[in-house]
Amino acid sequence: MTQKIRAREESILRVAVAGARGRMGRVTCAAILDDKDTALVAAIDSTFSFEDPGFPDSERCFAGLEQALVGVDIQVVVDFTTPASVKDNVLTCVRNRVPVVVGTTGLSTAALSEIEAEASAYDNTPVLVAPNFAIGAVLMMKFARSAAAHFEACEILELHHDGKLDAPSGTSRLTRLGVEETWRDRGIDKEPPIHSVRLPGLVAHQEIIFGGLGETLTIRHDSLARESFMPGVLLAVKRVRSLQGLVVGLENIL
Repeated sequence: MTQKIRAREESILRVAVAGARGRMGRVTCAAILDDKDTALVAAIDSTFSFEDPGFPDSERCFAGLEQALVGVDIQVVVDFTTPASVKDNVLTCVRNRVPVVVGTTGLSTAALSEIEAEASAYDNTPVLVAPNFAIGAVLMMKFARSAAAHFEACEILELHHDGKLDAPSGTSRLTRLGVEETWRDRGIDKEPPIHSVRLPGLVAHQEIIFGGLGETLTIRHDSLARESFMPGVLLAVKRVRSLQGLVVGLENIL
């Protein structure tokens, strides 16, 4: 019986969440705590209040990522911090050879290139950057690529809560990239415009509107609650260690 218990404990994935007191961080911590295959071994946030009843015991709470990596045996880090800190957090994980799942948007092309080079230098440490963890959003982007094979004009409208720090969103930029790649294959060289809306009451929403001769096609996805992202987050946490180096997009592990 003792051997079975030990084997069970060793099979549980030890996960840390950076940005644990943010909107997405809180929901992610709860999802990891609730999942039978994962354990929340570190909740990381620079503004931690140790009396916060929404988190486990204070021994698992850390003000900094490096402190957590030194103090706890962590197998995967999930980053839901801010555009200003995400790159340094990812590089810290890579240099400690700890796989990282990145949900924070706002990483520039130059930052992604730097992360890719560092990940390669440190044993191809896995880094999964997912602009959107909702399965429906991944399908939305796939459908947009398919539509771009038949339409030559589109515009993207992305709508988010007023606390979102970056605009345009990572999802809209990745959608635009997919459309552009499809258009280039057709010999069409142009960039779809992105329109950003930030309002209270919203969570995460996006439309891609294609226009053709006498018709339009609208592809829309709505996340009505942050829990909609959790199946994708948990999937990423459980599969990221099978990757090599930098991978962008949840669709790569579906």
